[in-house]
Amino acid sequence: METMTCLVTGGAGYIGSHIIASLTAHGYRSVVVDDLSTGVEARIAGLPLLVADISDPASIETLTAFMRDHGVTSIIHTAAHKSVPESMVNPLGYYRVNVGGTINVLRAAEAAQVSAFVFSGTAAVYGMADGRVTEESPTTPINPYGESKLAGEQLLADLGRIGALRATSLRYFNVAGTGSTLGADNGATNLIPQALRRISQGVSPEIYGSDYPTPDGTCVRDYIHVVDLAEAHIAALAAIEADPTWSFRVFNVGTGTGYSVREVLDLAIEVSETSLGYRLVDRRPGDPASIVADPQRITHELGWSASHNLRDMVSSAWNGMTGTA
Repeated sequence: METMTCLVTGGAGYIGSHIIASLTAHGYRSVVVDDLSTGVEARIAGLPLLVADISDPASIETLTAFMRDHGVTSIIHTAAHKSVPESMVNPLGYYRVNVGGTINVLRAAEAAQVSAFVFSGTAAVYGMADGRVTEESPTTPINPYGESKLAGEQLLADLGRIGALRATSLRYFNVAGTGSTLGADNGATNLIPQALRRISQGVSPEIYGSDYPTPDGTCVRDYIHVVDLAEAHIAALAAIEADPTWSFRVFNVGTGTGYSVREVLDLAIEVSETSLGYRLVDRRPGDPASIVADPQRITHELGWSASHNLRDMVSSAWNGMTGTA
């Protein structure tokens, strides 16, 4: 059987590098495009790398040639800006990268005749949804980040409808953990890495609001281990490759279990063996009380389910941060 070659955009990033590890384990060859603005080149040592800004239309020709030269048969598109607060103050930048960059990658894919496409989506498309959400729940994003990712999905749906693309969007919930020290999350926008970074600096983590209508008064979220998330991409890609009639599908990627901020921080304090507590501060605007994935569709249709629990995520994230993973 011929080895399939997958282009991973943003492959030197936290999520992208874990996806590459899973691709390798499943017998795929990987090539990478990354501007290295946040990615770490050492994570993809030895792999063909195109350093390019996909939001620049000038990258289309170069990216097309790169795909042709390496015999690319599929694309996993993770390159994006992903900070909700940052998107609120820089909407133009978010649309330029998350929408314009996606368009440029798709134009290159069309020119290189690559039609299998897995897109990094987000639960942010559900906006202020409260409780358990399915893929049929209303998509009403409340920030430019969620809006820009939903625009990407709508574009993929349109292309799938006319048979120009076979695509899937995976709507990530809260990604955490690591499979290696080198792959640890360098960002600090999500609760787990943010809390662990504060603890490592001797600063108490904070809880934004303790009066929500939840069992302990703090927000409830669904968390997914980055290794499980990577495996979900392989399941989606395999399904696309096996079905020439595939057009476009969306899937939630989560565990289906919600954990409160207080539960997460209690575990972070336990795992890090710190004497620090946490501080209660005022609510942040725009935080829904509870949002949890219903992952039944991806389990039933792709045979994927999460295999790591919250302790695995927090422990591996702490070990990755402290260099002991």
